[in-house]
Amino acid sequence: MDQAYLRAHPEHLPTFLTHQRIRETPVGGGSVSAASRLTLDDGTSLFAKTWAAGDPPTGFFEAEANGLRWLAEAGAATPELLVVLPQMIALDWIDSAPATATAAERLGRALAALHGAPAEAFGAPWPGYIGPLPMDNTPHPGPWPAWFAERRLWPYLKSSAANGALSPSDTAVVDQVLDRLADMTEDVTPSRTHGDLWPGNILWSTGDRAYLIDPAAHGGHPETDLANLHLFGGAAHLDRILSAYLEVRPLADGWHARIPLHQLHLLLVHAAAFGGAYQNAVVTAATKALRAF
Repeated sequence: MDQAYLRAHPEHLPTFLTHQRIRETPVGGGSVSAASRLTLDDGTSLFAKTWAAGDPPTGFFEAEANGLRWLAEAGAATPELLVVLPQMIALDWIDSAPATATAAERLGRALAALHGAPAEAFGAPWPGYIGPLPMDNTPHPGPWPAWFAERRLWPYLKSSAANGALSPSDTAVVDQVLDRLADMTEDVTPSRTHGDLWPGNILWSTGDRAYLIDPAAHGGHPETDLANLHLFGGAAHLDRILSAYLEVRPLADGWHARIPLHQLHLLLVHAAAFGGAYQNAVVTAATKALRAF
């Protein structure tokens, strides 16, 4: 199997893998997906992902593929999508390299251009996933605060309380944020966003390039993507990313103070999916968010 054959017959990839007709080398994946490097007969490589255990939820890899296509339509640098099947996804292999300031500045400008591409509504035209969890992408006209509270915070707050990651007192703090959002009058036009832009979902590559990977893409608030870049130690050369972004697309006053509010979505997702290790981060972000209203 070479890449030309694969493009014409993507549905045959699982069969070739089952019969060991393609060299497969496991690579670092995550808690959700198992990842491998596939080397084809013509010497080209693919990055392939399958569900780590058993069958994936219905539409899981299709959601990622839809997000990659949607971001690429707006000019974002994403790996080329070669195969999407119910049980797996395969992308063009991208060699990784250390992050550079030049790549960071290019990424900042590219994110500004992406966020300049409007979305028809908050949400997306396909059912979404973020990490291992479903994400309600039902198109919503806004306003943004109501949508963010209803579709991006409340479901994962409820799950985090149910799995014991958050105590009743923790939940009460986040509930105060939901109440404040209900009173907000701010509105924004939905932009195309990556939706899960923590630093691990930037693939720094050769040639001073950075690619967006593993999207939970949807129409959302641009500040959410930028806020998530600050999580878990922050993206490499974050100051250069932000300065380049702001040269192209200035943000509303007070955006920096709103970072914890926007981070609450992804932190609650982590608490819902992975448990109490994220309890302190959720409560800290919620407490800081309350000060920003």
